[in-house]
Amino acid sequence: MKIQISPEANRIIRILQAHGFEAYVVGGCVRNAVLGLTPHDWDICTNARPEQLREVFGGFETCDFGLKHGTLAVMVGGTPFEVTTYRVDGVYADNRHPESVSFTDDLSLDLSRRDFTVNAMAYNDEEGLKDPFGGAEDIRSNILRCVGVPDNRFNEDALRILRGLRFAAVYGFTVEKETAEAIHRNRFLLNNIAAERIFTELKGIICGKYAASVLEDFRDVLAAVIPELEETFDFPQRTKHHQYDVWRHILRSVEAIEPLPELRMTMLLHDIGKPRACTVDENGCNHFKGHQKISAELAQKILRRLRCPNAFSRTVLLLTEWHDIRFDGSEKQVKLVLRELGETHIRQLFAVQRADIAAQSCYLRDEKLAAVDRAERMTEELLSQNQCFSLKQLAVNGRDLQSVGIPAGKELGAVLNCLLDAVTDGRTPNEKNALLEEARRIFDKNK
Repeated sequence: MKIQISPEANRIIRILQAHGFEAYVVGGCVRNAVLGLTPHDWDICTNARPEQLREVFGGFETCDFGLKHGTLAVMVGGTPFEVTTYRVDGVYADNRHPESVSFTDDLSLDLSRRDFTVNAMAYNDEEGLKDPFGGAEDIRSNILRCVGVPDNRFNEDALRILRGLRFAAVYGFTVEKETAEAIHRNRFLLNNIAAERIFTELKGIICGKYAASVLEDFRDVLAAVIPELEETFDFPQRTKHHQYDVWRHILRSVEAIEPLPELRMTMLLHDIGKPRACTVDENGCNHFKGHQKISAELAQKILRRLRCPNAFSRTVLLLTEWHDIRFDGSEKQVKLVLRELGETHIRQLFAVQRADIAAQSCYLRDEKLAAVDRAERMTEELLSQNQCFSLKQLAVNGRDLQSVGIPAGKELGAVLNCLLDAVTDGRTPNEKNALLEEARRIFDKNK
């Protein structure tokens, strides 16, 4: 098997070989190359010890922050390449990091410590593929399998549980039976993993092409990370608007939207509050009044627990809270939503609503989609007219209001918001003189 290695990585390998050392590209870059994908990062392993690496690459710009674990970053062509000595890991006391590492001259020992067979391959042009655990065959068979005993691999590093689900969601691998059983069995080890690392892997899972099937097969693992989701499992939606239970509706809405993290996370959480909002009428039909607010409240707790970036959380929470608004065809309503969400978020809202509708029953589907289409066209028309939907678009600002005697503070902010209401409702034109006159009237009235 021939793999096209990047010229920079190949240069590092040849330099090490010229000094009498073994060297290979290793891990994910080899996996992707075997899959027929273009690798973006090239990691290199070698039997050269850390002090020898520093000597070999003494003429290069390097970074040795990882040198105590055997890794030297070598800059070639302005790009850092990690070069790591073959190593054997010591005991993993925290289900994440080895307490010690020792170096070895045996490539197969280094590969044996890796998580999955598809990541335990090495390659160079002279010797070809080194694949002691059958990773290439597993790729051909579309199988994800642990190297060695699965329980050992996950006890060493519990984050491998989510990494495995990410590989399945992204590449469509079927998780081998013993590996899958160990994932289910060891899922609570994820409690020992930093929230930020869980969030990163979770984004990769939900954005995968095969996310819905993986989330269904391993929903107990997801619930170990987001226990609030368990309430949606098999929860019925006895209403003509739905044909799936809450959880399976969520899954279908996830796969119906563009694979962007904020949008996929919104769909994962948008109906999480439905079980808590559920009421049943005299005909046995379910109603979920107010579920948007409950879902947003639960989502806020979840995103905070996962330590999501503020901007990411704000987008997901806004879209969750507004996802079920029914557009009635009025310009006034669209203006209100534009004011509350802004241009970017209202466009995301339309995508969320289409995904939500796609995951419902066929009942009134065409009418629902038509309402979204009308609101979207109206939004684009309003935006093209450069109408005012935010405080920063008002023809006056705080300084202008102070110039006519309105003092700084809460009153000034309240007056500005009243002016925005007046402009949005069409009662006052967005012109400076008209707004200043209206501002004085509002201020005098509220004295």
